[in-house]
Amino acid sequence: MKDIEVIDPAFFGYVLDNAPLEKLADGFAWLEGPVWFADHQRLLFSDVPGDRIASWSARGGTTTFRRPGGHPNGQTRDLEGRLITCSNAGRCVSRTELDGRLTVIADRFEGRRLNSPNDVVVASDGAVWFTDPPYGILTDYEGARAQPELPSNVYRLDPASGALTVAAGDLDGPNGLCFSPDERRLYVAETGAMFDPRPTQHIRVFDVEDGRRLAGGRVFHKISPGAADGIRCDGDGNVWSSAGDGVHCLSPAGALMGKIKVPFRVSNLTFGDRARSRLFICASHTLFAIWLHRRGAERP
Repeated sequence: MKDIEVIDPAFFGYVLDNAPLEKLADGFAWLEGPVWFADHQRLLFSDVPGDRIASWSARGGTTTFRRPGGHPNGQTRDLEGRLITCSNAGRCVSRTELDGRLTVIADRFEGRRLNSPNDVVVASDGAVWFTDPPYGILTDYEGARAQPELPSNVYRLDPASGALTVAAGDLDGPNGLCFSPDERRLYVAETGAMFDPRPTQHIRVFDVEDGRRLAGGRVFHKISPGAADGIRCDGDGNVWSSAGDGVHCLSPAGALMGKIKVPFRVSNLTFGDRARSRLFICASHTLFAIWLHRRGAERP
């Protein structure tokens, strides 16, 4: 298994020796935001500098879902199956309605513009949680350079009132995020400053209280090499994280179990396809996938 590095022997039970890393598509600029649509049997993902949301399916290959896309970044689906997208250009989180219309659901906090929402998840109560570092407005490559107006926070958007609240505000560059399968934990990648040659590299873990508030925030794991960006949980609570040399699998206790070696820097990932047992990997300009002996958590 040339694409696999085993640290803990238990990881042998997570991978398949006859399922190699597959290249699905390439020729993009910088990929992000993969989200699986099981009802359409396709993956949507963001080409951030290319200003488009692309689509991949086994039957149709790669097509364009939306262009311009607002320099899209992280994406997920809500409880009604609608696409939720972070936008660098719009400095907002938007929702694609079932009829195709776009609705901005968050673009300001206390009268000031959001920085550049980066990644997003939806909880089982319908609340939208997202990170808001300044990465998308620090250069013109992934949007348009602008001055940040707010600290780099993690926000929760209430599904009933639409109120936006700060869930966590003490992170050095909050990036990818995901819930544990029981939603008692929220993991947040802490990447640090964009131009820092020594990134923060942390994944932090918070306790979720009453589905609304976060407590704690201890360091769960330090990624090396590189830094964590996109993260996802499988159904047993293992955390699968992007890293400088591929994808790292971390136990619920934070121990490195094994790696999927990828030839390019990984930005984000998600589970999908049959029984949520295929891991889709956004790596620089290339989309990869690998079948696993693991299923992704039912909620993203």
